[in-house]
Amino acid sequence: MRRAYLDHASTTSTRPEALAALHHWASLPAADPGRLHEEGRVVRDALEESRHQVAALVGVTPREIVFTSGATEAINAAVWGATRRQPGAPILCAEVEHSSVRDASMRAAPVETIPVDGNGRIRLDVLEARLKSTSLPVPGLVHCQWANHEVGTLQPVHHVVDLCRAAGVVVHVDAAAACGHVAIDVTALGADLVSLSAHKFGGLPGAGALVIRRGSRFEPFIVGGEQERARRAGLEALPALLAFGAAAAALAADDQLILRTEGETARRQIQAVAAGACAIEGVEVVGPSAAKDRLPHLICLGVQGVEAEPVLIGLDRSGVAVHSGSACSSESIEPSPVLQAMGVDPSHSLRVSVGWMTTDDDIAVFGQTFTDVVAGLRALRG
Repeated sequence: MRRAYLDHASTTSTRPEALAALHHWASLPAADPGRLHEEGRVVRDALEESRHQVAALVGVTPREIVFTSGATEAINAAVWGATRRQPGAPILCAEVEHSSVRDASMRAAPVETIPVDGNGRIRLDVLEARLKSTSLPVPGLVHCQWANHEVGTLQPVHHVVDLCRAAGVVVHVDAAAACGHVAIDVTALGADLVSLSAHKFGGLPGAGALVIRRGSRFEPFIVGGEQERARRAGLEALPALLAFGAAAAALAADDQLILRTEGETARRQIQAVAAGACAIEGVEVVGPSAAKDRLPHLICLGVQGVEAEPVLIGLDRSGVAVHSGSACSSESIEPSPVLQAMGVDPSHSLRVSVGWMTTDDDIAVFGQTFTDVVAGLRALRG
């Protein structure tokens, strides 16, 4: 049975360019890129080429890229650096942020929650009022994701960054869900810190980056060596980082032609998912209904009358993989705080996400299987 994998927002297939980079790495000397001998210089050249490739995809200079083991480490590094500059200063964070953002922040400093609207979009009026408050302590850091990882909501990141820059507050943007799916220009954005992940758009797991705005200085999170210009200690993970660069270069080539083309295909496929699913009574889109307001490659569906867990299991048994925000469908024992913050019942929500390898046949299989599974479960409930 051919399976239809539609959980690409969790992790997606490795691109052929990234796999080719692994073969290239295997041909390189087994050397430390920090050494001055010829072998070290050869490996250093390959690493710096990858840095240039990632920088080009997100519109920054290579010197602003600090390679990490993934977005989770990048986020922890951002929190560490910002809170070391202003110990004890509160962190502002919406409940729809990724758990790595929320957990790293709560461990480092007092966290104040900024509410979101019913689409999961941060309330700019509340944020602005908090930043202008003279009766409360000045925040040490503000988080704002570029796009939400569960419902796909595109956040008003440029407005958030403008408010923070005007208030003199450090701002971090988690772009892990967005990078490789929508055009990103970090220089134009002006954020102090931006976290990236490779495996979300076709690189390998174990590679990511923290973009540190030119001229900014933050204490490193991981110490014990002078790697990454003394901003992140430890021998760089060459295989994953070269693959990261190769995947980024594939998307950035020809004025980001592949990025745009894949985005158009993903949006069309997701619209087909929505049209088929919402033709079923009691099924609706969770989050923004307009495609322009969310990521092109994912959609969250609310299903009335049956819980998400049996729907997910029924789909899986029929060869379709999706994700749910319910506590039973992941490693977490808690339901999705993102959906709860939006006033949505996580136990009745499914996330469907496509990737660069998704075919129209996959979408057709989902449409028919989803219809059959929901109908069967509703019949059992009488």
